[in-house]
Amino acid sequence: MKTKPNHQLVAAIALLLTCNLQPSALLAQGSLTPPGPPAPTMKTLQQVEPREPISSAPFTIKQPGSYYLTTNLTVSSGNAITIATNGVTLDLNGFTISSTANPASGTAVLINAGLRNITILNGNIQGGVTNSGSDVFSGPGFGYEIFHSGSVPQNVRVSGVSVSGCRFDGTNVGADESTVVENCVVRTVGGVGIWANTIRGCVALDCGSTAIQGRQVSESRGESVGGGYGLSAATTAQNCYGSSGNSFGLYANTAQNCCGVSTSGTGLYAGRTAIGCYGESSGGPSGLYAQNAAFCAGFRPGGRAIEATIANGCWAGAGTNLITYKYNMPLAKNLQPETCNLKPSTRIGL
Repeated sequence: MKTKPNHQLVAAIALLLTCNLQPSALLAQGSLTPPGPPAPTMKTLQQVEPREPISSAPFTIKQPGSYYLTTNLTVSSGNAITIATNGVTLDLNGFTISSTANPASGTAVLINAGLRNITILNGNIQGGVTNSGSDVFSGPGFGYEIFHSGSVPQNVRVSGVSVSGCRFDGTNVGADESTVVENCVVRTVGGVGIWANTIRGCVALDCGSTAIQGRQVSESRGESVGGGYGLSAATTAQNCYGSSGNSFGLYANTAQNCCGVSTSGTGLYAGRTAIGCYGESSGGPSGLYAQNAAFCAGFRPGGRAIEATIANGCWAGAGTNLITYKYNMPLAKNLQPETCNLKPSTRIGL
């Protein structure tokens, strides 16, 4: 017996097959033409940190911004780089600025008078000036390494710069304003080694005048071979060493954990207070002087080891003391002079 086809069922199956075989007919379609090459997704270095290159000298910075050296720079006379505007960062970028001027003259980096917001970083300034051995500094190079003309600049920071062989001052940005020098090295300069308001982690050796001069000085070492102080801090010196042939080895209003050595001057002079300090002199007035001295040691053979108004727990390694009020004073000991390589607290058994 024949069966009649179910026309409704046949129609439903046909419709289903149409949907499965042609899904594109049921979906909306966009353009198949590519929109173009992809746009860059990363910023360039100029966009991230806009900086201007310096590839030759002399060069004057006239616009605020960030500048960097691309090579070593040498001049035969005059200034190498002059900063003539506020708001400048100068990155030496590990390169060296030098001069062949003979006799030494000009300035490696000159900051014009009265500027503010200046930063100088990461590099070397080198000259050929030498010390004759009798405190006469002469030879080719710069007269000044980092220096300011006229009034002291404000908000200045110098960091990670090595300076050597100049006729006058090494790094001098003035101590009367908001100036900072940190992690810098100076060697063989005929004038002041480092001069700033705040000085941290610096070394200045073989200086014709005061090696390090500031208001707050910490973790630093200064050695003067001329008539200046080894290290001078108008307010505080902490964890510092200073030596001088003809003046104070270390001078501060308050000195803590410091060491000062002098040939013909006072080894360590604290206008107010010395704590945990050591002062040594071979021919000056005193090994250590302070109005108030606590846990300090002085060394002055045949002379005054410690001079103080009030002293607590201090002792004389060699020489005698001149102290108005003394407390807990151990007996004097005849010792050889020490080298100040150890902390003062180690020296006196604290």
